[in-house]
Amino acid sequence: MRMYDIIVKKRNGGELTKEEIQFFVNGYTGGRIPDYQAAALLMAIYFRGMSKKETADLTMAMVNSGETVDLSAIEGVKVDKHSTGGVGDKISLIVIPLVASLGIPVAKMSGRGLGHTGGTIDKLESIPGFRTELTGEEFIYNVNKYKMAISGQSGNLVPADKKLYALRDVTATVDSIPLIASSIMSKKIASGADCIVLDVKAGSGAFMKSVEEACELAGTMVEIGKSLKRKIVAVVTDMSQPLGHEVGNSNEVIEAIDVLKGKGPRDETEVALTIASHMAVLGGAYEDFEKAQVELKEVIRTGKAIDKLKLLIQIQGGDPDVVDNIEKLPKAKYHVEVRAVEEGYVTSIDAECIGVSAMLLGAGRKTKEDKIDYSAGISMKKKVGDKTQPGDILCVLHTNLQDTGEAEQIALKAYSIGNKQKIIEKYIYDVIG
Repeated sequence: MRMYDIIVKKRNGGELTKEEIQFFVNGYTGGRIPDYQAAALLMAIYFRGMSKKETADLTMAMVNSGETVDLSAIEGVKVDKHSTGGVGDKISLIVIPLVASLGIPVAKMSGRGLGHTGGTIDKLESIPGFRTELTGEEFIYNVNKYKMAISGQSGNLVPADKKLYALRDVTATVDSIPLIASSIMSKKIASGADCIVLDVKAGSGAFMKSVEEACELAGTMVEIGKSLKRKIVAVVTDMSQPLGHEVGNSNEVIEAIDVLKGKGPRDETEVALTIASHMAVLGGAYEDFEKAQVELKEVIRTGKAIDKLKLLIQIQGGDPDVVDNIEKLPKAKYHVEVRAVEEGYVTSIDAECIGVSAMLLGAGRKTKEDKIDYSAGISMKKKVGDKTQPGDILCVLHTNLQDTGEAEQIALKAYSIGNKQKIIEKYIYDVIG
């Protein structure tokens, strides 16, 4: 078998066999296939696409390129969730204790962020003492005893994806739906969960800018999951503006606490309840989505959910007192107000611009080596539909940096002010699977 022949076959629109895909993935991961040949095949896939079978075969070849997580020692049906990423997306912080409150095992493996803000692991590490590096034994024990655990991903989990993504990033082949879908699903399959709920974001702050693209990606990932015998649902959610009011790390933890106490923003609460309800149904606790949602609202109302968050923090070495004393979380030295210069209504907020501004303040990473400032971030004081007058505060930048000029300009640029009021009424666009 030659890599040259595989490239020609895909370039001409042919369907690659399972063996050809494995040859490519194993050869490239092992250093036997050079970058230029791998890049040529990626570009051929970008233009020619892949069939459902090819995409599933690529996913499994990537899964088998490294370690996989064996969760068979965990009792019951293991449920996981994954977000395609956005600005202000702290849904995992909410749904882990929320779903675990129903007695459903939530085995969550998550990564660090590269870009706008930290990943779920970074956000949790803003809590003093919180441990995200658990041994396999600790992880399984916590899920069996407490119905929840979250841990950073193993360094050798899906090495093929790490290597291929780095190449896609520099060869303009990132935005290929088969390649995106196999990248995401390979990590979820390797993480060992029985059921997966995908939160596929659509909008300016998401990878997929349009609802149509997001639905296509969601459908592709659901097909992969089904072909690999996993129970899976994809929820397409709004990311046309930052989710909730907080962007950053410690301030996103604070907002997640608010949701679990029943006083969080409407958009974030609705998305979290929707994701959690689908997790509850897939996990077998409920047959009906509406019943699951009613019960989850009750879990929040009675305080059971917030108590479960305190327990999660405690069992992973953190200080659970932060839930009631948020002053214990990292706080920035400077708080810079970005003010409106015209009268009208907020008609749109470019979530990506807000994310970039937050990164410049220290909330995210430009490179993998960068250190995150947990206290840095942005508080959104005005969102789409809100009325503004000149001088009104649009958002507040939190940072320990003295020079915030560029971040201020980008944050102000994110806001569009118009004469007509626009109300976002839909936070859930579609449910697939």
